[in-house]
Amino acid sequence: MNDASDADPSVSESFDEQDNLSPPQVRADVPLRMVETAFLASTASLLWLINSYFPLGPVLRIFFPVPLALVYLRWGKRAAWMATLVSTLLLSVLMGPTRSVLFLVPFGLMGVLLGATWQRRSPWIVSISLGTLLGVLGFFFYIWLLWILSGEDLWVYTITQMTDFLQWLFVKLGWLAEPSILLIQAFAIASVFVSNAIYLFTVHLASWFLLDRLGNPIPRPPNWVQVMMDYEG
Repeated sequence: MNDASDADPSVSESFDEQDNLSPPQVRADVPLRMVETAFLASTASLLWLINSYFPLGPVLRIFFPVPLALVYLRWGKRAAWMATLVSTLLLSVLMGPTRSVLFLVPFGLMGVLLGATWQRRSPWIVSISLGTLLGVLGFFFYIWLLWILSGEDLWVYTITQMTDFLQWLFVKLGWLAEPSILLIQAFAIASVFVSNAIYLFTVHLASWFLLDRLGNPIPRPPNWVQVMMDYEG
């Protein structure tokens, strides 16, 4: 009878290989990425929810796209899109699909856009310009959606307000002419662009101070902004 020492060497080698096998390794950053993505997605939803029921003016509105942009800076494109989707679905459950769509367009998409431009270290003029175009599209999407759902044409109200403003301006300047329809519409569209550009500039300022302190800085602003804000960093 053969002893254990005379056992088949291939069998003993296979047992040695099994002993040397290590358990599958789990990357340590995967749970952290999931937790941070879920937390920042819920933060974006919470800001929209609070501002809808307890409006605080432009204070909370400035931070609508910031959590999603932070997800992009920390974890990349896929995590940012997942956070945007989670935020939209959460708001759809809490407030209905209409409000969630109004968050997605433009603020959800704007968060992803700003995160992408900031990660690529694009200058402020690029990110503000792209964000302004997206904000203008979001404004007209809101007008279209409101017209589809309620039959109200908000653009007519905007034109009426701009007509009153231009008539007042013409009187102050001593002009006797009446503003034309083309001029009124041009001023209305220009006002939408200007308001969105100012909003994006404010978002950049807030993100510049906030994300610097969170360890995810955005590109440096132009020199005149740093001089104006008296900021060193």
